[in-house]
Amino acid sequence: MTSLDSLQPRLPSPLQEIEDPRFTHRRVRLLLKRDDLIHPELIGNKYRKLAPNLTAAAGRAVVTFGGSYSNHLRATAAAGRLLGLPTVGVVRGQELADRPLNPSLARCAADGMRLHFVDRSTYRRKTEPETLAAVLRAADAEGAYVVPEGGSNAEAVRGCRTLGEELRGRADVVALACGTGGTLAGLAAGLAPDQRALGVPVLKGGFLTADIRALQQEAFGGPRGTWHLDDRFHFGGYARTTPALDAFAEDFEDRHGLPVERLYVAKSLYALAALAEEGAFARGTTIAAVVTGRPFP
Repeated sequence: MTSLDSLQPRLPSPLQEIEDPRFTHRRVRLLLKRDDLIHPELIGNKYRKLAPNLTAAAGRAVVTFGGSYSNHLRATAAAGRLLGLPTVGVVRGQELADRPLNPSLARCAADGMRLHFVDRSTYRRKTEPETLAAVLRAADAEGAYVVPEGGSNAEAVRGCRTLGEELRGRADVVALACGTGGTLAGLAAGLAPDQRALGVPVLKGGFLTADIRALQQEAFGGPRGTWHLDDRFHFGGYARTTPALDAFAEDFEDRHGLPVERLYVAKSLYALAALAEEGAFARGTTIAAVVTGRPFP
């Protein structure tokens, strides 16, 4: 197996100031934490979460989970190709097994990931020990190193703590979109006591608060940092967008020359603009928005 050092990540990732009237007219300063520039294939928070897990795998095959458009599956598959590591992706939706692969799953397969499709009922129970064991047997992946859906476990959370440490003293509020909550759990732990983290869930349901608390308990033995969630900006749920969100993202791209990923990044930037308009940030506040990924080609 190739050393993780061979991946040559760009860390710390750059911090870029943006002049945008939606913020400047409120006397709010906006910075972009360009985690999308860490690595060309292991993008953004995916590198931060995967790196400690790949180290823990110690050369074993890696099995992980995701939906048919999972950024996490694509990043894991790319890591497997780059490091010479076998990967297995357990994909939600048995009905997809007989259909042509969508571009996301096709990329996973091209990178050498072996795809195993399971029905949605089984997928919902994947964390139950008996169900997980049965899935691993069926996927011929017994003995593999298991990374949970979205890559969020104690190793990943501890890996994301460095994101907060890189931003110490650089912003009052650090914001990012959240899927499984692992990045926010680690980010908050790395920030200074006078900083706070804001998470923008991209899934609806209001379950993420408990998940983040559980991840911090697992990683650090208890709560860390100051953080909160704003559940208003999921735009209907994961992989859902609206004309208003698309228009905002296109406008942001035109203004600043930054390709805006729609499933996560657009929602977090939209949320920050809306909160600034609501007066949620005091004049003089500096916000750092974490750019966790870029559009899938």
